[in-house]
Amino acid sequence: MNRSPMRMLACYLLVALPFVAQAQPPAQQQTSDSRDLKTVGPTTKNAPVAIPRSYALVIGVAKYKNLPESAQLAFPNRDAEDMYTTLISAEGGQFPAENVHKLINEKATVANIRQELEQWLPSVTKDDDRVVIYFAGHGFVSGGKAYLAPYDVDIHKIAETAFPMEDLGKDIGGKIKGKWKVLVTDACHSGAITPETDRAQVNQTLLDLQKSLFSLTASRDREQSFESENWGGGHGIFTYYVVKGLEGEADTNGDGVVSADELAEYVHTNVRLATNGAQNPTSERGSFDPDMVLAYNPTHIKAANLPPPQYGNLILETNMDNTEVWVDGKSVGVVNKGTPLRLPGIAPGAHTIKAVRMGYEPDGPREEQVYPGQDTTVSVRILIARNHNHAAVEHFDKGIEDYNKGSAENYKKAADEFQAALAIDPKYSQAALYLGRVESALYQDQDALKAFKLAIENDPDYVEARASYAAALLDAGDLDEAVRQLNVVTQRQPDNGMGWYLMSQAYARKGDFKDGKTAAEQAIAKTPKNAEAHFWLAECMRQLNQPVDAQREYNSYLALSNFDSGFGGKLNYYLAGYLFGMGSKKRAAQTDIWRELRGQAYLGICDCQWMLKQFDTAITSCQQALTYIPKDLFANYRLGLVYTEKFNQQNSVSLLAAAKEHFDAVIAANPDTDEAGRSKKYVQMIDSALAQR
Repeated sequence: MNRSPMRMLACYLLVALPFVAQAQPPAQQQTSDSRDLKTVGPTTKNAPVAIPRSYALVIGVAKYKNLPESAQLAFPNRDAEDMYTTLISAEGGQFPAENVHKLINEKATVANIRQELEQWLPSVTKDDDRVVIYFAGHGFVSGGKAYLAPYDVDIHKIAETAFPMEDLGKDIGGKIKGKWKVLVTDACHSGAITPETDRAQVNQTLLDLQKSLFSLTASRDREQSFESENWGGGHGIFTYYVVKGLEGEADTNGDGVVSADELAEYVHTNVRLATNGAQNPTSERGSFDPDMVLAYNPTHIKAANLPPPQYGNLILETNMDNTEVWVDGKSVGVVNKGTPLRLPGIAPGAHTIKAVRMGYEPDGPREEQVYPGQDTTVSVRILIARNHNHAAVEHFDKGIEDYNKGSAENYKKAADEFQAALAIDPKYSQAALYLGRVESALYQDQDALKAFKLAIENDPDYVEARASYAAALLDAGDLDEAVRQLNVVTQRQPDNGMGWYLMSQAYARKGDFKDGKTAAEQAIAKTPKNAEAHFWLAECMRQLNQPVDAQREYNSYLALSNFDSGFGGKLNYYLAGYLFGMGSKKRAAQTDIWRELRGQAYLGICDCQWMLKQFDTAITSCQQALTYIPKDLFANYRLGLVYTEKFNQQNSVSLLAAAKEHFDAVIAANPDTDEAGRSKKYVQMIDSALAQR
């Protein structure tokens, strides 16, 4: 093997408060159905594939706080990001996004790793669940014990700052529940970190962690692991094949399911071949369930009893920078001129190749043959700039003019113009994007989704269209697909503040307030004046029982969004993406989104003050909320409770009367809610107390 393009890794290791009756509940909470087995499709044996409730922890550390430059790594963060994407994919692991926690670089501290392994996973997993733990970074031996190296490891205080693999074994074997447990590791030892050089002990420790789980490690005793930009544009070689295997390449019997045995065989075969035998992945196959489903991709279902394939390699080259290439309908990355993208481990046979670049006609799709054990070089050419028909451009420009005027009447005119542009030029992706935006404003939700999908089909690298599509998915309640789309947006454009803001909203509405907080903080770092990013950060902080910080962020939102809601462009403000995806648009007698969101912010402040037992200011904040959302059930319920607390302090009849007024408003708003049921009981007690007086 030619090792010159590779860098041998020093040691590359893979391995809320519910709001209920206190204020607005988090929208779109996970239902109890998610705890049951999910049937996702038939296999070739006509038996359904049942995927249990699934949880995962994905950790990747490339840059270490306290290690020298020589000990830093290149690709563990990319490996972890790709593993996360594959796990939440509908054509991969099929994990709910909120059930996959991700710690990358500075987030992967020893304290955070302990919290996830020793508190979060044990608190959420059940006996019938599927659990995956993945770690990418350094591993080493000190004092005769093997450790995982978190971001803040201090080589002078190993026992205090690293995570013992012995503890990992105890957590997996005793604390974390599940019928299918998977540990994916790439472990070796670095003499640059500690003087002890027994790499065998690191690998063997991982293999011996727990005999009942499926453990896949990157190398045998005393072997190094490798990373290289030649594998998918930059990956650990082991991780590259793990991800490709989970995407379906390891499905050798063609039933759509990637089993533990199939993944182990695929990864071992390809890593060994890629490194000329220098690296040999190992797996523990003692007692794990042979029916364990690691991934399911129905597009890979083929005829049964196929012989195991001998894999080939795709080499993709292009004539233009920033060319996105798709293989078999899945994006495999962005290729630049003069820097080919190498994709090893591809099953032999015909594969469809398509290359796209915004503003140009695509190259393909076309079929290319991959031959066993051979390199297949495919040259894609982006040549023809997409020049739109002049008449179509005129309709588009007129539509933008109407769009910028605001109001429902002008949006209808704009929709007609965008549709006319698309009738002339069906590939006009910008017209499709803006059609989707105005259709969404006009509450034509399904039409909006179709328009956004058309924009993406015409230009798959149209990141702005993906973000707007995700926002429409949030309005439609498809939170999982919204997260998948936004994951693409934030990976392609890490500085995309709108993408991070929408991601924070998606996580918050799924009840994943920790990840929602992280995404909102990213949004604010990229676009500090995005008012709604502050709103969703406040929502997550409130649910995480951080009322002081939440109040600060609510007030930031109120200050940044303090304009006249009668301003002509208010719906334009909504459509520009800042309020896209609220999921609470009114259908009749539309209440403008600006007023609703300000009301929710004051309600959030009221709830924070309630949590801090600041009842006087809570009354003022809730009253302010009701000036914007006078019939809001939760604002009335919260204010009723605050008045009862004040009554307990002051014993004033007027406070009881005020409380009764707001509890009555809750019952009138929706008598079938839990809050209404509790309000009825409060009203009975208040009536009894008032009668006695």
